Amino acid sequence: MKPLSNIGRQFLSRRGFLTHSATGLGSIALLDLLSQDRLLAAQPAIDPARPFAPRESHFPGKAKRVVVIFCAGAVSQLETWDYKPELIKLDGQPLKDGPVVTFQGPAGNLARPQYKFRQRGETGKWVSDMIPHLAELTDDIAFIHSLTSKSNTHGPAENFLSTGTPLDGFPSLGSWASYALGSENQDLPAYVAIPDPRGVPQNGSNNWGPGFLPAAFQGTPLSSKEPIRHLRPPIVSSDEDHATRSLLQRMNARHLDQHPADNKLAARIASYELAARMQLSVPEITALDSEPTHVLKSYGADDESNPIRAAFARNCILARRLIESGVRFVQLFNGAYASGGELNWDGHNKLKEQYDKHAAILDQPTAALIKDMKSRGLLEDTLVVWCTEFGRMPFFQKGAKGRDHNPDGFTCWMTGAGVKPGVSHGVTDELGQKAVQDVHPLYDFNATILHLLGLDHERLTFEHNGIQRRLTNVEGHVIREILA
Repeated sequence: MKPLSNIGRQFLSRRGFLTHSATGLGSIALLDLLSQDRLLAAQPAIDPARPFAPRESHFPGKAKRVVVIFCAGAVSQLETWDYKPELIKLDGQPLKDGPVVTFQGPAGNLARPQYKFRQRGETGKWVSDMIPHLAELTDDIAFIHSLTSKSNTHGPAENFLSTGTPLDGFPSLGSWASYALGSENQDLPAYVAIPDPRGVPQNGSNNWGPGFLPAAFQGTPLSSKEPIRHLRPPIVSSDEDHATRSLLQRMNARHLDQHPADNKLAARIASYELAARMQLSVPEITALDSEPTHVLKSYGADDESNPIRAAFARNCILARRLIESGVRFVQLFNGAYASGGELNWDGHNKLKEQYDKHAAILDQPTAALIKDMKSRGLLEDTLVVWCTEFGRMPFFQKGAKGRDHNPDGFTCWMTGAGVKPGVSHGVTDELGQKAVQDVHPLYDFNATILHLLGLDHERLTFEHNGIQRRLTNVEGHVIREILA
């Protein structure tokens, strides 16, 4: 006979038995109450054979799908959305009690916005002339001017925005969304990442990686310029390819019947079957020339004078077509990797000169995407997010015509399903350097996106290394002031 454990010995005493019975019954009651109030963290039930099957949200969400427009390189809030007249008055003066040295070197004098601001729409919101097409949409947008990041370095800051942590190896926002909700279209990926025509962002595929979530939930990189690679074997005919896949499918099905508990095999079969369906669906979804001429023109996709803008415009059209087809999450990148600001928004030295080029690529296509989605009724159940990893300082760097990194106060915005239009929430100081009112770390930003999808960021978890992980770590609050 095995010796009794310590717990077993306690049950031999009446006092121990009654104590454990009382606490046990209380725990059962507590679990029942928490379950009724939907306060228990829970992992979605995933069928490995159908990982993208639609799943119920925690509560009815206003948004069914999301488009994230990610401007890599850290767009200056002072040249775009955050109007600071005091900065104009103090142009050229040193910042009193300001930092002597910032991320990339000595600080220079205060510098006024490099573009003129004007009041827009019925709300009278002050927005820069740098982005005239997007400025027309301010009555439909909810701005958050008081965001903060945990890093002032591009790679970790991209991670923090995309995955909720500055570290590598954690799931991206789109992976969490597709893990929780699946997809409405079983012939296309649930989550698509569209890189900029100039290249991938600083932290590359980590922005759309699955981290420790099942690999099925990683984003699929796809663009109008570079469709999915290796989708069809180059030296195999369609009939031969179909015959090969049919044979493989029968062999896999037979093996799965013999080993029904092999979830990895079921997931692998599902991925092959999705790839087979994508051989038909992807060429159709990327056939942008089927779009009417007036649509191509409205986006700037026919602009022969600016091929990068035309390529980005085609990416915007592709994003709309993916959303229209029921893809759950689309991440659209504007700007590539670190390049002295030449290929993204990292304006350290020649901010005005470089922003003139970048704004011309971003402005018309992005505004056209939002207008097009609105005219088609897609914004009724689609959330559109515009974001960047951090902001910029109110002074130029010493000896340069650009601004250094600033994680202490910057602007991102949302429009579409569930978002209150024409709102400006949060405030930075009079020079736009630091968030001082309604301060929101990016945890709050991501919690709000999940909330609009009908997901409670505290309940959406995945057990990893013995820890119930979530997108917002142990932090985050929904920014209810911007909700309709």
